[in-house]
Amino acid sequence: MRFTLKQIAYFVATAETGSITHASERVNISQPSISSAITALEDVFGIQLFIRHHAQGLSLTAEGQRFLREAKALLLQAEEVENAASVISTRVAGPLEIGCLSTLFPLSIPELLSVFKKRHEAAKVNAIAGNQTELFESLRAGRIALLLTYDMNMPPDFDFMPLAPLPPYAFVGAGHPFARRRSVALQELAPENFLLLDLPMSRDYFLSLFREAGVNPNITGRYQHIDVIRSLVARGEGYSLANAQPKNLSTLDGRKLSYLTLEDSLSPLIHGIATLKGLRRTPTADAFITLCRELLYNKPLPGTR
Repeated sequence: MRFTLKQIAYFVATAETGSITHASERVNISQPSISSAITALEDVFGIQLFIRHHAQGLSLTAEGQRFLREAKALLLQAEEVENAASVISTRVAGPLEIGCLSTLFPLSIPELLSVFKKRHEAAKVNAIAGNQTELFESLRAGRIALLLTYDMNMPPDFDFMPLAPLPPYAFVGAGHPFARRRSVALQELAPENFLLLDLPMSRDYFLSLFREAGVNPNITGRYQHIDVIRSLVARGEGYSLANAQPKNLSTLDGRKLSYLTLEDSLSPLIHGIATLKGLRRTPTADAFITLCRELLYNKPLPGTR
């Protein structure tokens, strides 16, 4: 930008008072500074703003009158921006963009949004779902202020606030021979058809569980949507793994599932909140994080058993 808001303010003060002397008194700045600001604006825009009258002050040219209207509108807009920034920095108000891993989204976000809306009516949270890679990019680009996710491959430029561990479970259809059991070992499941949640980083975690148990999965399907896998499993197409047991054990097409604790000693995922290191959070973001800790810290996800 070839001019400053101060130069515009000095010009407006001079135009409204008709005198550099009076403008100097109004804005509490030296007369040479006022003169320099006006000269700089005239040089930048290539127009004459004032007619100088010897011993009688200044009067606006026709171009100066038009420039004055635009200059006053610009200063008003700048004031509105400053007021908005003050609200953002001091109040729980306005929009907050957040992200959530797609597998966590339906289990945690509805409850969080509902409670947050009741407590902070002046704020509005917009939540987007995605996979880990997509959401990492959105956080870095500033499209979201924070991210609810797992501690999978957390980049060094992120801060991660852990909330609770989520151990892995197996799930099968209601007609499966293991459906009435409470637990199962991966070695028992390994020969059967395994339907893999094929999302960035998620796939690596689930496959690592088989390596920990010392068995090889029989992968017969790879899908990017957990509801597709749930429906296929419920129809007897195989089994799968997840890190949460939803309260609703029915699939979207109405069939039933059974979740089983894994008897193997396997690594849980830690779910929590990721933020960009060094990023100053707004009061709205801080309020949302406080709510997450209240509802989720060392507790089951709202939508789980």
